[in-house]
Amino acid sequence: MSSPIPSSPRRLIHRRAIDVQVFARDDHLYEVEAGLSDTKTQDIPLAGEIRHAGEPIHEMKLHLLIDTQMNILEANSATHWMPYPGACDQHGEAYQRLVGLNLMKGFRLGVKDRLSGAKGCTHLTELCQVLPTGVIQAFAGVVIDTREGSADGQPPFQIDRCHALRRDGEVVRTHYPRWYRSMAEAANAEQPQAVPASSS
Repeated sequence: MSSPIPSSPRRLIHRRAIDVQVFARDDHLYEVEAGLSDTKTQDIPLAGEIRHAGEPIHEMKLHLLIDTQMNILEANSATHWMPYPGACDQHGEAYQRLVGLNLMKGFRLGVKDRLSGAKGCTHLTELCQVLPTGVIQAFAGVVIDTREGSADGQPPFQIDRCHALRRDGEVVRTHYPRWYRSMAEAANAEQPQAVPASSS
């Protein structure tokens, strides 16, 4: 990969990879498998031993079972590679505390409350942060209607969620004309309605 930043000769020393996969089940539930791995390109001393180039420093996975409303029904974790075997993997069933959270309603705050600091593993807890958007991408056009919006007149989920899909932007005007509003219309919609003076 070439760098867009002017650079002197360089060499890769570390790589972190994050992978999120979502599987549809025949019982209409969904399994989420998220993984994080760290590798280095040189041997390093680690916990009194040598971790060789290419061997993971971390290799960890989260497994969730969710429904179409993104409620977490089951959760667990697995740590396959770690800096301190016998310690890093001794957080017990901490990630079962994700059960009961909803990926779209206060999820990140819920994770912080239940798993921050010594309550869990820094890297697994960090991995939780990518789950909402990963699942949204999986559900888009399958579970979530990304074209017409909801039956109660709400626009498609993605409208106004990023700068490209702002309601007064060209992308929405071109691809979602039903939901387009000019800047003036958007500004007027945000103005509080005047309350009529009392006639009494």
